[in-house]
Amino acid sequence: MSYRFYLPRKEGSSQTGKKILAVDIGGTKTSFGVFEVNGDALSLIREETFGSRSLGTFEEILQKFLTSDKYARPDVLSIGVAGPVLENKVTLTNLSWELDAASLKTEFNIEKVSIINDLEATAYGLAGLSAEDTVPLFEGSETILGNMAVLAPGTGLGEAGMFWDGEYHRPFATEGGHSEFAPRTDLDVELLKYLQQEDEIISWEHVVSGPGIYRIYKFLRDVKGNKEPAWLQENFKNNDNPAAVISHAAMRELDGTCSSTMDLFVSYMARESASLVLKHKAVGGLWLGGGIPPRIFPLLKADLFREQFIQNAHMTHLLEKVPIHVILNSQAALVGAGYYGAFGA
Repeated sequence: MSYRFYLPRKEGSSQTGKKILAVDIGGTKTSFGVFEVNGDALSLIREETFGSRSLGTFEEILQKFLTSDKYARPDVLSIGVAGPVLENKVTLTNLSWELDAASLKTEFNIEKVSIINDLEATAYGLAGLSAEDTVPLFEGSETILGNMAVLAPGTGLGEAGMFWDGEYHRPFATEGGHSEFAPRTDLDVELLKYLQQEDEIISWEHVVSGPGIYRIYKFLRDVKGNKEPAWLQENFKNNDNPAAVISHAAMRELDGTCSSTMDLFVSYMARESASLVLKHKAVGGLWLGGGIPPRIFPLLKADLFREQFIQNAHMTHLLEKVPIHVILNSQAALVGAGYYGAFGA
């Protein structure tokens, strides 16, 4: 990748030979990767994934991994987490875990421990990805060096920015996915009222996420009266990921309600992407990460996403300039945590 990220220890001093244990903690799974520093790059030498709820605490999962690790104890532990990190501490958004870098450093006798937001880690991951790890969704009308942004729907909705300082991109975390959902149409207002039976304040994460896809589907089924065929009922029973069932049926045009669900999901994703770009003036590009975009690429490539993304009262001309890419590599956040641990501040 041709982007330069602010990683101050990447230049001027050698980290070669150091072992970096990177961790990507999500609401569903927690991935561990041991990297070795080779000059200004990293080599992955071991990887393992656990269910995030498979053991009681993160410390128990970390201990299990370290106990089975045949390599030397890492020099650095670098963790990307779904939640707001403050002073190297975090209470995770979708798990009942509290992490403190100082406590982990002492308990596990690791030289350095860093905790960053998982979308910040995804942004840093672009430093270690190859051209084959991403794919352009839409080319912008101009090539502009400037701020960039990343939006990643999965179990939740993550968002981050990348400030362009004139020489480097500097990733920073946001909690924009928890900003309030903005209904535009009468149907949006109906959906909002339906979702407010669940929560008083509805965020973009309520609709632009895996669980959000199922919420939209249930609204169309239960409130709008769309029929659910027997084969689809059976698929829901046999699959613990209803969003995957719905998107699969929509991409193959097997069910009208599933197609309508994904049309709404794609529209909401495009609208929130545009808001993110405008708030960060991310004319350098928008990156779509997380588990969902690579799986629904054909739906994103269709006209609907682009039409909804550039639709704006005053800034269509700016949004048309913004290139949009999809991150295909599911390890982007893990790689980014590794690069931050090896070369970050």
